[in-house]
Amino acid sequence: MKQIVSTELAPQAIGPYSQAILVGEFVFSSGQIPLDPKTGEFVAGGIAEQTEQVFLNLSEVLKAAGAGLEDVVKTTVYLADMNDFASMNEVYARSFGANRPARSTVEAARLPRDARVEIDVIAVKGNRAG
Repeated sequence: MKQIVSTELAPQAIGPYSQAILVGEFVFSSGQIPLDPKTGEFVAGGIAEQTEQVFLNLSEVLKAAGAGLEDVVKTTVYLADMNDFASMNEVYARSFGANRPARSTVEAARLPRDARVEIDVIAVKGNRAG
């Protein structure tokens, strides 16, 4: 059965979608952009700071679904400029540590609200990398 996941600790959906959907043990997140959930504005700084905020947002959405970054099995990273890849990748590697999910990274012509980075994930609850 499909269950909508929602938390006030991550930015609210800015369109007709859910922050995430839980189906059984699978969590499918919508893309998160670097919005501060308290202000609704982008965090200050460059791509590294923005990627860190995206991971904070994803962590809160996953937590609301009963999961965490350690449960992520697949990510899709959207970058407005592939020249930002190295800086994004440093934060990405730090965020996941030894858990290295499958990943696709693409350059997108334009992201919501002209963000520089957006990331969505698929997680399986209780699926700890080992």
